[in-house]
Amino acid sequence: MGKLKNSFFIYLIIVIIPALAGSFYHIHHLLEEDFQQRKNHSKWVASIHQKSWDQLITETVTSLEIISILLENSRQYPENLAALLQKTQQRDPRYGGLYLLDRTGKVISGSNDFLSDADLSEHDYINTAIVTKDTIISDHPEILGNGQKVIGLAMPVMSDKRDIRSILVAYLRIDYIQNIMKELTPDTKLYIVNSNDKSIININVTDTSTLKTKQWVVVPLELLPWSIKVEIKDFQLSDLLPKMVEFLIRILILFHILFLLIKYVLLKRRVTKEKAQIEAQKLELVGTLAASTAHEIRNPLTGIKGLIQLLSEKYKDEEDQYFFSVINKEIKRINEIVSEFLILGKPAAQILEVLDLRNIFIELNPLILSEANLYNVKYYCLLPPEPVLVKCTNDQIKQVVLNLTKNAFESMPDGGILKVELKKDNRSCIIEVTDTGTGIAEEELSKIFDPFYTSKDTGTGLGLVICKRIVESFGGTIQIISNKQQGTKAVISLPLDISIENKISRARPTVKKPGMMLGRKETK
Repeated sequence: MGKLKNSFFIYLIIVIIPALAGSFYHIHHLLEEDFQQRKNHSKWVASIHQKSWDQLITETVTSLEIISILLENSRQYPENLAALLQKTQQRDPRYGGLYLLDRTGKVISGSNDFLSDADLSEHDYINTAIVTKDTIISDHPEILGNGQKVIGLAMPVMSDKRDIRSILVAYLRIDYIQNIMKELTPDTKLYIVNSNDKSIININVTDTSTLKTKQWVVVPLELLPWSIKVEIKDFQLSDLLPKMVEFLIRILILFHILFLLIKYVLLKRRVTKEKAQIEAQKLELVGTLAASTAHEIRNPLTGIKGLIQLLSEKYKDEEDQYFFSVINKEIKRINEIVSEFLILGKPAAQILEVLDLRNIFIELNPLILSEANLYNVKYYCLLPPEPVLVKCTNDQIKQVVLNLTKNAFESMPDGGILKVELKKDNRSCIIEVTDTGTGIAEEELSKIFDPFYTSKDTGTGLGLVICKRIVESFGGTIQIISNKQQGTKAVISLPLDISIENKISRARPTVKKPGMMLGRKETK
């Protein structure tokens, strides 16, 4: 139950929460991006109509300017004035009517009779055109006599002295303008509003209340005091749903992969921890067994060994002596195995002392050198010129070095090179035992510190386990580096005794002495 809760908690932290957070962020980003796209589309639509309106007004003003020039000749023939205005209206469908007013705003002539003799001076845009002497457009629609909705545009006709002679008024048909705008963007809702934000023309809008409730892009017209308002289309879930689902699937796959990787790492750590616990239990079991049986095994061995010694003195025959030597050799082997078991058992209280490791290697040198002679191996021992002080026990350090050199010799049955080197590195000392033997396969390298694992026919599988136990009891580490058929290097790191090292370093002369090389043995 606890493991299930733990897995659910990890799943919640690694998958659900990040997936939800990532989805919310991505959805927010998609919504903003979608809104910006819809807004940009509305701006593009507005720019199209802006150009269309500017072109319409420019063409209208140009047409009125041409008419004003023609009016100079028509004054001598007033009967031609109405015909000119009628012909212009008939040729250009944008006009609902063209009228000539006097300087006071009274209609003189027109293209139709809807405003005959009418006084237009009451219209604001007419008065503004008279006052400003500029072309002015009405800010609201008007209705002619035939019921047609139009927008009025007044342009003063000036004399050479900049006096108003008359006023030309063109009424632009709203239905004509709407048709043009619908052809440009048939599906878009938009308004043309005046400076007071009141609607003049609307396209595809049935409910005018949307002018305040919807979102709009506003683009001012360049030639008129009006603006174009284009609706920003509503958000469509169907447009974004595939992207949302695709992102959700991707993020779920990604975080599930991450979850599986973390579960794998945690499982691997748990397996490693359980394996270490099992190995510790093995060692504890062996230790308990050794502690309870070692003396019982050694006591009979002592008696057997004594009796064999008496028999060997009694029977001097060469064949008997050979048998006695074999028995003694096997008794010695049993004693060694029992000693290894005792080391793996519950560690006894050790009396550690600060030792110069160089002295230990000097003491071991004759033993290793004689073994090198037996295996026909070149042996080198390199020691530093200055003391290497480590808090440890003499016998156990010797046992570690002898175990490692023994393994090295056994890996070089046809001879080779053995190099033992002691050196200092910052706050630790390094012991390296390097051989040129058969090496260890990669798949075996991870098992060499497992109890009872051995690749030898006669080994117990406890040698390296004992070495590791001893080294770790001194606060150090041991590492084996090897490749098949390329030799093996054992690297031991032990902490230096800093307090004594500091005292020695302060008293040490600055001139360095050369290191020592021991045990150099050349093979013939």
